[in-house]
Amino acid sequence: MRIVYMGTPDFSVPALRALYERGHDIVGVVTQPDRPRGRSRKLSSSPVKEEALRLGLCVYQPERIKDADSIEWLRSRQPQLIVVAAFGQLLSKEILDMPEYGCINIHASLLPHLRGASPIQQAVIDGDKETGITIMMMDEGLDTGGIIMQERVAITSEDTGGSMHDKLSDIGAGLVIKAVDVIESGNYTVVAQEGESTYAGMIDKKRGLIDFSMDAGSIERLIRGLNPWPSAYTYLHGKILKIWKAEVLTDEYLGDFGQVKEVSPSGITVSCGSGSIRITELQPEGKRRMRTADYINGTGICKGTLLGPE
Repeated sequence: MRIVYMGTPDFSVPALRALYERGHDIVGVVTQPDRPRGRSRKLSSSPVKEEALRLGLCVYQPERIKDADSIEWLRSRQPQLIVVAAFGQLLSKEILDMPEYGCINIHASLLPHLRGASPIQQAVIDGDKETGITIMMMDEGLDTGGIIMQERVAITSEDTGGSMHDKLSDIGAGLVIKAVDVIESGNYTVVAQEGESTYAGMIDKKRGLIDFSMDAGSIERLIRGLNPWPSAYTYLHGKILKIWKAEVLTDEYLGDFGQVKEVSPSGITVSCGSGSIRITELQPEGKRRMRTADYINGTGICKGTLLGPE
């Protein structure tokens, strides 16, 4: 099948590779323009662009996919199907109606639950027991299209945003191959989304600031959900302290939320709105990620220290 593939981040790479290896004719790959990244602000290609070039595929990087030039480029590729995975721009009706078989999206949740930009991280933060991949037929709404197929996966108490990203990216690659096969055969049904919809908005660095008045379980899930990006953090003596791993304790303490109640080789225990957490892995500003046991050997943190913005 002649396919135009649209995607940008790491999540989108396995599905592109799978479609290519399956033998489909990838007539174009659309991804976001190169952006400045890092402290040097050097222009960097998206992971999808890098993979597409490695595979020898034609790459197109429009600022706006809805512009006339973009529409003309897409028509010139004569796609039978457009496959989208975390592309980062909404498609117009003109584009949705262009391919013979329509446009499908690889979405990292069990729709209609967690429509939007950050369903993987939000599922961990919310404490969901499962999530999955939905292959849907796209319409003009935000993740509102009919469902072609879904695959479920459990979220364990050890899962992070990063581990779920990798699991779902691989599942998406396998599931989109099945979806394209049934679409090409014509032996499939598109089922309207049913049930209450929820939304997972964009996540930025500010989301990671820990509010210790929250209950310990919610804080621990926030830490896991935002690992590895943008990471959960607090402040110690005015400097950022990233928290990479913590355990939930039922112990309740008197005093301020965010106050250190115990420092030991097993971790730093901090009072929360309900219960407490034991921080076992962290990263001081300007330093490497480390076990708390290694950190406390070289710092003056002690019982009574207050974590958080000053």
